[in-house]
Amino acid sequence: MQQEQLAFAPAAELGRLIARRKVSPVELTRLFLERIGRLNPRLNAYQTVDERVALAAARAAERAVLRGEVLGPLHGVPLSVKDLFATRGLTTTRGSLLYRDSVPSRDALPVQRLRKAGMVILGKTSTSEFGFSATTENGLIGATLNPWDRRATAGGSSGGAAAAVAGGLGPLALGSDGGGSIRIPSSFCGVFGLKPTKGRVARSNGPASAVWSPWIQPGPITRTVEDAALLLQAMAGPDPGDPYSLRQPPPNFRAGLDAGAKGLRIAWSPDLGYAAVDPEVAAAVRRAAKAFARMGAEVEPAELDLGDPFPPFWTVFTANAYAALGHLLEQQREMLGELTIVSLEAGMLVTGAEFSRALADQEVMAARVTGLFERCDIFLTPATAVPAFPVGKRPTVIAGRKVDPLWSFTPFAFPFSVTGHPAASVPCGFTRDGLPIGLQVVGRLGDEVTLLRACAAYEAEHPWADRRPPGL
Repeated sequence: MQQEQLAFAPAAELGRLIARRKVSPVELTRLFLERIGRLNPRLNAYQTVDERVALAAARAAERAVLRGEVLGPLHGVPLSVKDLFATRGLTTTRGSLLYRDSVPSRDALPVQRLRKAGMVILGKTSTSEFGFSATTENGLIGATLNPWDRRATAGGSSGGAAAAVAGGLGPLALGSDGGGSIRIPSSFCGVFGLKPTKGRVARSNGPASAVWSPWIQPGPITRTVEDAALLLQAMAGPDPGDPYSLRQPPPNFRAGLDAGAKGLRIAWSPDLGYAAVDPEVAAAVRRAAKAFARMGAEVEPAELDLGDPFPPFWTVFTANAYAALGHLLEQQREMLGELTIVSLEAGMLVTGAEFSRALADQEVMAARVTGLFERCDIFLTPATAVPAFPVGKRPTVIAGRKVDPLWSFTPFAFPFSVTGHPAASVPCGFTRDGLPIGLQVVGRLGDEVTLLRACAAYEAEHPWADRRPPGL
């Protein structure tokens, strides 16, 4: 393959080339390091890159190949790690000026597992401060830009991860999602992103901040569905240090990738009954639902009444944030970003009664979503209400309706973080201006296999991985 072909090749294919000794981990690592050095200034996708550490890991992976060891499917494949995850010997800033020089002495558990699988860490991708924002800006390197339009946001808080994959600065990325932080940037950047079931990937020792607990889930951001299944397989599983982790061993996430959509029962909603949605986004999701019907699925519109799910989400999120980081308001307020201060101050005012009511509201929400899955296997919505917008200009009007700029561009993601259901963002088209549109695919609790099956079926009929941002 030519260098550009390798840069945008699926990780599964790179793993097969490594196993057959057609390409070396060192060669691949050098390729991506060169692209990062040349192209990252255009995107601000990476916060930290350590070439010495990356090449040392690549050489170790190559030696294992040459010894003829039995190796996993992603052995020697480079990846990036979101800068909320602790990485041994590699700066972990959490997107905050407070931690700009922090170098952990051990890895977060998902990172440990990916290293054990023989993967090569290229560096740390940028995140919003503590992962609080659904766009990626921080006081360390500024805004992460969208590879499809570098005037636009990449989304957040795993914005650096999604921009890196979309821009060919790494074939795989480890992200995290506690309210949409994988699905939002994946939708904006035109890549595949999966938030697993709550507890599918144990989180002992990380992510570095437990602010979102118990919602936050580590998950893959990739170019293809197969790559996401492989990356999830490498890091999934229980751990006694995480009380929320699922105790049963993970299934084979690749098991249903070739099964197609025939026979699946699929429900869909263009707006969850309450959200304002950009007409181009709504039309793309409607086309996707019809595409599943043509593939043999049973597709029906569904009404899912969640009320207004944002107030209970915001109450619990901000209270958890204040419990974890509220001391920073007193001690180092001048070092914090604006949205961090807003979130912590809101959490400081939450009463015990308000917190209790919010938890009860979330239980009702979870029960309604679980009830929906008694009648269907898969649920479809838009991934975001709008395509990517210019940096610093969150929409105040969507489809002619005035909306809250804080959260109204992402009304579909956080409900399924709260309920714990697995959910993915699947590329499903482009706007007239050439910006990606994402389809959210939601599955039953614990059933990533069926969710990945549906996503792979759509990918087979409407492939997206060959689309590349201009100039990258």
